[in-house]
Amino acid sequence: MTKFFPKVFITGIVLFLLLGAGYGITQAARAIPWDCSDWQAFAHSDRTTSILESLAENRGKTLYCGVDQSDTFTKAETWDAGKDRNERDDTVYFGERGQFRGFIAAQEGYLTDGESGVTGVSIDRIFEFPREERRRVKRVKRFDIANTANNTDGASCGQLGGLICSGRADSGTYGPGSQNSATIRARGNLIGIGASTDQDVNWQTQERFRRSNGGATRTPNGSISPSTAQWTAMAEAAATAACRDRGARYAAGSAAFGPGHNENNGGARNTANWVGDNLGIFISGNLAGGHNHRYEAWQSRTWTATCKKTIRRTRK
Repeated sequence: MTKFFPKVFITGIVLFLLLGAGYGITQAARAIPWDCSDWQAFAHSDRTTSILESLAENRGKTLYCGVDQSDTFTKAETWDAGKDRNERDDTVYFGERGQFRGFIAAQEGYLTDGESGVTGVSIDRIFEFPREERRRVKRVKRFDIANTANNTDGASCGQLGGLICSGRADSGTYGPGSQNSATIRARGNLIGIGASTDQDVNWQTQERFRRSNGGATRTPNGSISPSTAQWTAMAEAAATAACRDRGARYAAGSAAFGPGHNENNGGARNTANWVGDNLGIFISGNLAGGHNHRYEAWQSRTWTATCKKTIRRTRK
């Protein structure tokens, strides 16, 4: 592919052609429409991030003011920073100061000195977006995200895309040989039933029930925390972050929480350890000096949600 001619040489050719066609020397060449007086690169310690953020704010002006005029960035490093995100029909970089959609063919040619893209086009087409009238087509793509894995690692709580979890409840200190009592107390403190042996919880509604007749009768007995609304809010927060990480937005109202991370309810049904199916309780224990026992308990929930991403394309 041909290389770009120096600006002075190009200007000379344009003037020669204009004079040959009968135009007077007062006919001015088209000026590049960018004012670089207030332009400055995005300040960041990482060079690639600085370039991408500057491109996202204004692609054409960045090339003209940052590369061609001020030499803030070199052509080679600008191309290297953006080439892997060079999708003209889809936004592939969401920056703090805008969105970067890749280089047009003329810009590719300019940045790569003819190794890629189209050369031999006018300078104004390199530093401007094309002006052709085209029909803009907008499509909203939706996709589901979730954390429904049988993940028994409590460290996943709060991680991007991880389980949503309640706060922790402490059992207090129990003497030697009281590990089971400390575990029951921590779990009971967590769900708000203390050390009671006759109550359980519905994870879907967070309702508390008192059991009688050997567990055959269940009578409503208040509710526990977090509430259903609080679990939903946690699911929405997790989904918002996970969608953003995928370059999309959370679809409002789509988040829902599910059962706990597994079927571990802390013990067998109808025993002092039982607090309800699918509560997904995590337990961690430690010694509080000597051989005394101290445990913490917290609940998990799986969740699902929908993300949406707007894709804009141009068609002739």
